[in-house]
Amino acid sequence: MMQPYAPSRTALRVALRRAAHQLYDARPLVLEDPIAVPILGPAYADELSRTPGRNPENKERPFSVGLRAFLVARSRYAEDNLALAIAQGCRQYVLLGAGLDTFAHRNPYPDLQVFEVDHPATQQWKRELLAATALPAPANLTYVPVDFEHHSLAPQLQSAGFNSALPTFFAWLGVVPYLTLPAFRSTLSFIATHPPGSGVVLDYGQPRSALPLLERLAHDSLVSRVQQAGEPFKLFFTPPQVAAELSAFHTLEDLGSTEINARYFSNRSDSLKLRGSAGRLLRAWL
Repeated sequence: MMQPYAPSRTALRVALRRAAHQLYDARPLVLEDPIAVPILGPAYADELSRTPGRNPENKERPFSVGLRAFLVARSRYAEDNLALAIAQGCRQYVLLGAGLDTFAHRNPYPDLQVFEVDHPATQQWKRELLAATALPAPANLTYVPVDFEHHSLAPQLQSAGFNSALPTFFAWLGVVPYLTLPAFRSTLSFIATHPPGSGVVLDYGQPRSALPLLERLAHDSLVSRVQQAGEPFKLFFTPPQVAAELSAFHTLEDLGSTEINARYFSNRSDSLKLRGSAGRLLRAWL
């Protein structure tokens, strides 16, 4: 569970790995993000230097490479599908659990309004980092602080100027595993109220019981680390289970490691690719 007055440690770890991708992985990059390193500023320079991937001469553990690959692939996947949504008429983009996401600072769509939803402490931390590094505030970005223990998503968005009558695309990355099933269903129901042409991208993890033996060890290691960070995993799905939860949506695309590697990591000169089958990416339209 998010600590009430502390920013998310997992959001920082995600941001560090996105930044490491810019610095240390071979070109072409999967996610071109010129803001990923500057947003961390001097406050996290030392931590970035210790992030896996920092030394191309040293062999990394496959788990570290695979995790970084998954994190950059899911952001790229969200932005690829956002482009499709905009072509279908979407003019609102909502990032649920935005963390240190930088899309709003790279937004190439002048008519797209971006809403970043996150815990107030994490959002305040991000704004302080942006101020400290003198990165300009994007004109089309609105911050929506939401403490899900005390606030409901819909009225908080509407009070920030969000128009629920317009087709909207949602990115729900790095959030689902931390939710209870009722919280997951509540947010999914809210997304499903939006008009045709709306859509969502999310990532989810498979339960331990669905994984091969060796992958269970990597799964256990990751579960232990997020538990120690005070943000434990709570929710897992198999592909049939998550498809049943999204019965209000159509044209689901559910990608496992084989499909993600084929789309984003083929013919690379480095070892960057997903290992294992625990994490999956899903897109669905209304």
